[in-house]
Amino acid sequence: MQRLRLISVALLLLWTVPVCGQLPAAAVEGKDFALAPTDWPWWRGPDRNGIAHAQQQPPLQWSATENVVWQSLVPGRGHGSPTVVGDRVFLATADDKQEIQSVLCYQRQSGKLLWQTEVHRGGLEKNGHAKHSHASSTLAGDGSAVFVNFLNRGAIYTTALSIEGKQLWQTKIVDYVMHFGYGSSPALYGGLVIVTADHKGGGLVAALDRGTGKVVWSEQRPRGPNHVSPIILPIAGRDQLMLTGYSLLVSLDPASGKKLWECKGPTSEGVAAAVTDGKHIFVGGVHPTGHIAAIRGDGSGTVAWRVSTGLYVPSMLVDHGYLYAVTDTGIALCLNAETGEEAWKVRLHGGFSASLVLAGKNIFATNEAGQTTIFKANPEKFELIGKNQLGEGGLATPSICGGRIYMRVAVQQQGRRQEILYCLGTR
Repeated sequence: MQRLRLISVALLLLWTVPVCGQLPAAAVEGKDFALAPTDWPWWRGPDRNGIAHAQQQPPLQWSATENVVWQSLVPGRGHGSPTVVGDRVFLATADDKQEIQSVLCYQRQSGKLLWQTEVHRGGLEKNGHAKHSHASSTLAGDGSAVFVNFLNRGAIYTTALSIEGKQLWQTKIVDYVMHFGYGSSPALYGGLVIVTADHKGGGLVAALDRGTGKVVWSEQRPRGPNHVSPIILPIAGRDQLMLTGYSLLVSLDPASGKKLWECKGPTSEGVAAAVTDGKHIFVGGVHPTGHIAAIRGDGSGTVAWRVSTGLYVPSMLVDHGYLYAVTDTGIALCLNAETGEEAWKVRLHGGFSASLVLAGKNIFATNEAGQTTIFKANPEKFELIGKNQLGEGGLATPSICGGRIYMRVAVQQQGRRQEILYCLGTR
């Protein structure tokens, strides 16, 4: 009994380590970090699936004056989502005129800008898609450092900064041939920072040591345009690093880079992050034909079902046996995750690039004009909760944690575009 009490105390002390304190060394095969349940530490949230941890509920109504805890100007432009760790909020941004790519850090409670660290000066690509930005990567934070990807001088670089804004290391991943742009976000797994850089010249997926930036493992990728971020999901009883695109679905062991399995299809060029119900991997695409598909994750790579609704950029959600999606053109739909049978389909207003976020039983879908539609995760019917307008545009996905919503939007001020970072919540 005494031994059990000591173990319990030790576990409690480990859980209550301050998130901004010294981070314990993590084994490469593990994935635990000194993070709080109220953090949103990387792309698609704590479990990489767009689902906020159960906690106090975020507001369901807001505007530029209602339920605003704070708002702060964002110098430059970008599409990366806010990363919230401990008492800080991190954001990637780029000044296109001065050709500076940097990382911003805000105080979580007040929105005060604590620091801005320049990562690259000069070397910005001149071409790209109309929706492209030079700061589309969402940072990943482990409690003591943050990690960001930038395309600069024709190559992809991953950079680590301390929570005080000091550069710890920078690693060139691979030379990069521009197509639409670059927006892949780093994924943390144990002692690793995992990065993808797919492109027409032949890409790379690489795992870097979190402490040093040295390459631990890397795998070549096919040639061709592709835009996915590495996504690590618990599938069929183990963690799998899923990579879509190139008409392949590839599963890697995130600790070693060893290929677990791969199968053909279903899309030649991907953007949206895969999601899972533990048995299937759900992916979308529009090349060569529009679709949403479920692939069995047992290693067989067989297609469980496929529907002809095309989905390219916004990532989906899985909740209690149902798959929820909003397509680029604004079609919201709910599908049975086991069979693909359509439960309901509704047209929303506008075009969509931001991914879905689930908080409690409410799904938040933000369009490119800054309007967020909130509806219930309810397979019985489409149940609208409300619509809220903030700003005049933006492509970044909101981050929801600790009962607050962190949203990056753009407005027009004196004839020029200005980005604003909002913290929404009830006081």
